[in-house]
Amino acid sequence: MHMKTKYTLFRRGEVYYSQDTATGQQKSLRTRDETEARSLLNALNEAQRQPVLNLHLARAYLTASDPAFVERTWAVVMEQMQSRGKDSSRERYASVFKSPSFDALRNKKLMETTADDFLAVFKQNKVAINEFLKRLHNFALHLGWIAIPIVAPHLWPKYEPKDRRGITLDEHQSIMAKEKKAEWKLFLELLWETGAAQSDAANFKAEDIDWQTRTISYFRQKTGSLAQFTISKALERVLQQLPTTGALFPNLSTFSESDRASRFRRRCHKAGVFGVTLHCYRYAWAERAKVVGMPERFAQAALGHNSKAIHRAYAKKAVIIAPSLEDYEKKAATVPPKVAA
Repeated sequence: MHMKTKYTLFRRGEVYYSQDTATGQQKSLRTRDETEARSLLNALNEAQRQPVLNLHLARAYLTASDPAFVERTWAVVMEQMQSRGKDSSRERYASVFKSPSFDALRNKKLMETTADDFLAVFKQNKVAINEFLKRLHNFALHLGWIAIPIVAPHLWPKYEPKDRRGITLDEHQSIMAKEKKAEWKLFLELLWETGAAQSDAANFKAEDIDWQTRTISYFRQKTGSLAQFTISKALERVLQQLPTTGALFPNLSTFSESDRASRFRRRCHKAGVFGVTLHCYRYAWAERAKVVGMPERFAQAALGHNSKAIHRAYAKKAVIIAPSLEDYEKKAATVPPKVAA
């Protein structure tokens, strides 16, 4: 196996120098003795040659066991990730991996990737990109497509989640006062009463409602977990104004998640409300449930057992804001004092 020598020797005056054959960079060896200069040059070439030799040997072994191994790029890993999970997850991966932040890595071979390639992405200081890069890296590692971590777990950028809070009743009413479209007003009322995620709520169908048992049951798009809750009087008033067959929100259900979020943000600003999103209705419901003492298992049944909103609201340090739930308040008010005690 022949490999081109990286450094050559030359003399300028009485001092010996090395020259990089690739870049032309010259560097003094700080000696006038030719034997010593040649020894230093050999050491430089050997230091460069050994990693290259190791890489060639690794290629030879891996090609024999898995011909695709040495040619596999990060684009292949991205494609594989996008083929797994629920539709919403696949769409999210496809969207994120189109980001220019991944361009330098996309066609890079896994075998030739170094920590420097990842550090270049870290320098962009984009929280979401770093999170998805970590998932990509770990996915390749678990598949056995990379033998060892390229970046050790403790060296990944630390994710500092933003503080989340539920929307308050005053904020909700202020936004409702500024909202002119009837379908949107009913949608926000439904979010307030149910705590459903915006995508789940926008895609509710009349067939999800069981008026005989007065319940709504659906499978969450994000987790696939079952969510069920009883229809309160306030929610009944909302549902009675919606279609009795098919989609409850025919127009809203055609919007993308980001379009609904953007429109809601504009309405918030008009109402002088800041720092909330449609997901804050979910946090508000969970916080209200805890205020009135609803058992956690009931709240989980309503929002889905994998709901982060429930785990957050029922944590010891959760900050509780907003009034109680209508039905639970009425139930609590009808319990005799001795029984309540």
